Amino acid sequence: MESRARAFWLRSPGSGEIRDVSLPEPGTDDVVVRTLCSGVSRGTESLVFRGGVPESQYSAMRAPFQDGEFPGPVKYGYLSVGLVEEGPRHLVGRTVFCLYPHQSRYVVPASAVTPVPDTVPAGRAVLAGTVETAVNALWDAAPMVGDRIAVVGAGMIGCSVAALVARYPGVRVQLIDSDPARAAVAEALGVDFALPEDALGDCDLAVHASATEAGLTRALELLAPEGTVLELSWYGDQRISLPLGEAFHSGRLVLRGSQVGRVAEARRSRRTFADRLALSLDLLADPSFDALITSECAFDELPSVMPRIAAGDLPGLCHRVRYDTDTAADHL
Repeated sequence: MESRARAFWLRSPGSGEIRDVSLPEPGTDDVVVRTLCSGVSRGTESLVFRGGVPESQYSAMRAPFQDGEFPGPVKYGYLSVGLVEEGPRHLVGRTVFCLYPHQSRYVVPASAVTPVPDTVPAGRAVLAGTVETAVNALWDAAPMVGDRIAVVGAGMIGCSVAALVARYPGVRVQLIDSDPARAAVAEALGVDFALPEDALGDCDLAVHASATEAGLTRALELLAPEGTVLELSWYGDQRISLPLGEAFHSGRLVLRGSQVGRVAEARRSRRTFADRLALSLDLLADPSFDALITSECAFDELPSVMPRIAAGDLPGLCHRVRYDTDTAADHL
């Protein structure tokens, strides 16, 4: 086995680099994975790149295979798709998803990888972690047939939630964002789009994923009496204020947090993390999810691209990182 690999590290807030790393000798229950592509989770990874993780959240924000510590140096990320080169016979040669940082090859326990269904191309499978967050959010929200639903914030998470909840019978779903360019993504997903000022109100449920004070305020404004806002945004060290003195009490509104780090309580006794991830990969057989991948770079370019993503100079949704090999090209 080749014992070296290359990994992207945040050297210090705002500055990344690619380092040579040594791989451990695989054990009998391990797999060796050669990376085909990885995805940048714009919201969380931008926050990490800027050094915006609050010290109180260092433990909660750890990625499964993170090396180093916040604010840096740290190797961070969790959307990796690769090809199993060594390991148990039933996995060798399989394309798999793993919650691993941006690295060219890695060794992990076989239990840490999930086979990608044959119906899902590797290049789309980088969205598995994002769709998994959306699945968990809908387990938390428990929307009902015929509900009126607003999804505020057309980023990766909001778009994934809207795409899934639009499949519920009889629902009215609007994907809401201040960027009119996101209308094209909504159309590709088969979801109605509205600017915040044009959004339909009287909603039973509003899912908020814009990570802005204005977005959360608008989500509350769109609720019908006794409606619920499910908050998916991660604000890091940013403080926000809300108009809880207006219709919040008289309307008996609910503001509820949801986070993918635990399986939603409604399914916790009957579904494991592995079950949830496998379901998310199955859902990615829908080619409309390709609309969420809006930019791409080679792995060697990541140190120069991450500052642009974190600063908002490279807008879009999922940014895919390509690990250039002949085999990778065949699988993407």
